[in-house]
Amino acid sequence: MMRHRSWAEPWKIKVVEPIHMTTRAERERHIREAGFNTFLIKSEDVYIDLLTDSGTNAMSDRQWAGMMMGDEAYAGSRNFYHLEKAVRDVYGYPELIPTHQGRGAENILSQILIKPGDHIPGNMYFTTTRLHQELAGGAFHDVIIDEAHDPASEHPFKGNVDLAKLDALVREVGAERVPYICVALTVNLAGGQPVSVANLRAVNEYCHARGIKVMLDATRAVENAWFVQQREPEMRDRTVAEILRLMCDLSDGATMSGKKDSLVNIGGWLGLRDPSLGERARNLVVVYEGLHTYGGLAGRDLEAMAIGIRESIEEDYIRSRIGQVYYLGEQLREGGVPIVLPIGGHAVFIDAAAMLSHLPRDQFPAQALAAALYVEGGVRAMERGAVSAGRDPKTGENRFPRLELVRLTIPRRVYTQAHMDVVAESVLALYAARDRVHGLHFTYEPEYLRFFQARFEPVGSLKVLDSAVVGADHADPHFVLQTDD
Repeated sequence: MMRHRSWAEPWKIKVVEPIHMTTRAERERHIREAGFNTFLIKSEDVYIDLLTDSGTNAMSDRQWAGMMMGDEAYAGSRNFYHLEKAVRDVYGYPELIPTHQGRGAENILSQILIKPGDHIPGNMYFTTTRLHQELAGGAFHDVIIDEAHDPASEHPFKGNVDLAKLDALVREVGAERVPYICVALTVNLAGGQPVSVANLRAVNEYCHARGIKVMLDATRAVENAWFVQQREPEMRDRTVAEILRLMCDLSDGATMSGKKDSLVNIGGWLGLRDPSLGERARNLVVVYEGLHTYGGLAGRDLEAMAIGIRESIEEDYIRSRIGQVYYLGEQLREGGVPIVLPIGGHAVFIDAAAMLSHLPRDQFPAQALAAALYVEGGVRAMERGAVSAGRDPKTGENRFPRLELVRLTIPRRVYTQAHMDVVAESVLALYAARDRVHGLHFTYEPEYLRFFQARFEPVGSLKVLDSAVVGADHADPHFVLQTDD
C-alpha cells in the first residue's frame, strides 16, 4: 500500500537570520518587564515569533531585485505606476491610493464616507477598522453569521454576512445612514474564516439595491480565494487569481494591508471604482500619508509590493501557505487543544476560554495564555479577546466578545515545518498544565487600541503559572509555575 507522499515548501532558502532560545529564567524576566504583554517583548528575546503575519514576510529574490530599482522621486515615481498596474490587473480597481499600511487606508475611507451618526455593518469587527469608523462618528454593527462565534462549528464559510441581520439594521436606521458595509476577506477575529462568493454576491445585490456601497477589507483576500476554490463547488475549476478578481468585482472598493497577502514588510493601499471618491481620497492622502504617488512609502517599497501582488496568486505558493497553517493546527487538534475550526488561513487560533476555563473573563484568559506560552517555549503569540475588544465608548465597560482567543500567526515564507513542531510541543506542554495558569489584571491601560501597549500583573501572584511544566527547560522550576508558599 502506497503511503501519502510528503510535500515541501515551494522555495529554497537563500539567506538566513540566526535565532536563539533564551533560558527559562531569562524569559521569566522578559515577560515581567514587558508587563505580561507579548507586544512589549524585544524581538531578539523571542525564539519563534508568531505575534503577527503583518509585515513579517520573507521577500523573494525578485522582490529584493525590485528594491534596487526604486525610483525615489518625490512625485511621479515609476514604481507607483507599476503598483497601479498590478492592482488593476489582479484586483481590478481603477483608482489607487497608496498608504503606508492598511490602517492608513482605513482612516481615509472612513473620513470620505462616514458622517457622524452613520452606521457601518461588518462581518465581525477588527480593531483598527472599528476605531477609525468610531473616530469618524460612526457606529459598528456585527452582522456575521452566528456560526462565526462558535469555535467548534465547522461551517465552511464562517465569515459570511447574515443577510437577515443586515436587513434588520438597515430597516432600523434607514439605508441613508448606512454608507457602506465592510466585508473582511478573510475574517481575522473569527479565526481566519472565509466568505463565499455566493454570499458576497448576495450582499452586493442587497446593498446596491439600496444605495449602500460594498467595501472589502482585502488584506487576506488571496487566502479567502483559495478557500473558495477548495470549498465552493462551482468555483473548483477556477484559479485563485480568477476567484480573487471575481470577489473584488462584487465590491465598490477595498482597503489593503500589503504587509499580509502582498508579501512585503510595509505598505498598503485603498482601491476604488468611483473617480470622484478617488479624487477625494487622493486629496486626503496628501494630508495624512504623503503625495498621492508615494503615500508614505519609498519607491522601493512600492516596487516590492507590486511584485508581491503577482507572487501571491501563484497556486503553488498559496497552497503551501495554507498548508503550513493546517499542519500546525492539526497537531494541536489531535493533541486535544481546543482551537477554532475549521483551521483558518493565516493562523491557528486557540480557544483560551475553553483551555483556561478556570479563569473568569475579567482576568483575561487569552492574555494570560499568551504570556504563559512565551515563558514555556519562547513562542510569541497574540491575544485576540477581551483585551483586543477594548471598552464600550458609551459605558466605559469592558467588551467581552464570545471569542476569547490566542492567535498563533504564521509569517509567510519564514519558518519551516520543524519550527511548527516546536510550537506544537510548547502548546501541548502548556495544555498539560493549563489548570495552573493565573489570570491577569491591568496596571496600565491606554485609551486607544489598548492591546498594543497595556501592562498587566498576575492576579494574586507575580507568576503566570503555578509549577514547572513537564519537559520544559527549567532555569528556576518555581517561577512560571508558582508554589503555594
